[in-house]
Amino acid sequence: MARYRGPVEKLERRLGVSLALKGERRLAGKSALDKRPYAPGQHGQRRTKISEYGLQLREKQKAKFMYGVSEKQFRRLFKEAARRDGNTGENLITLIERRLDNVVYRMGFATTRRSARQFVTHGHVLVNGKKLDIPSYQVRQGDKIEICEKTKSNPQVVRSLELTAQTGIVPWVDVEAAKAMGVFTRFPEREEVVIPVEERLIVELYSK
Repeated sequence: MARYRGPVEKLERRLGVSLALKGERRLAGKSALDKRPYAPGQHGQRRTKISEYGLQLREKQKAKFMYGVSEKQFRRLFKEAARRDGNTGENLITLIERRLDNVVYRMGFATTRRSARQFVTHGHVLVNGKKLDIPSYQVRQGDKIEICEKTKSNPQVVRSLELTAQTGIVPWVDVEAAKAMGVFTRFPEREEVVIPVEERLIVELYSK
């Protein structure tokens, strides 16, 4: 399955949770989910009973759409998480949080992960002083992430940093907003990653 490129607010309404896909609209309380908190379509307000498999699949879809990864990428991340020591679900969240496009978003340089991925693929992001255009790159502890000089004055970057100053920065990155630069200081603990996803159900789905 290719990466989803359709209307993202329909996804949020279908899954019933905010996936941080619309940035400023979400922060302003203007998202479609806030206005119509039920599934889209003619029968969207009907109550439906979801099977165990349906619950597991929905959690996987939440994670995939939130982080903007394809099925192939997600399955690869899961296999790597399962191979490592420790809790597979927690390993999965750590790996997906270490993606370069996600770290750019977490540092506040973009209002959405989709925008962050575009910055990366278009060559606007430096990792340890070198341009890197691979969104799936696994950021390491101590890596310095910076928006390239010509893009630091981009209105989208400026506005995103303004919004981030209001909402706050996650504790596993150290950001100098004035320089549009930050350091990935450590791997996040699971309890620090606030997302509407139960990774336990994803592990159960892939373990069948």
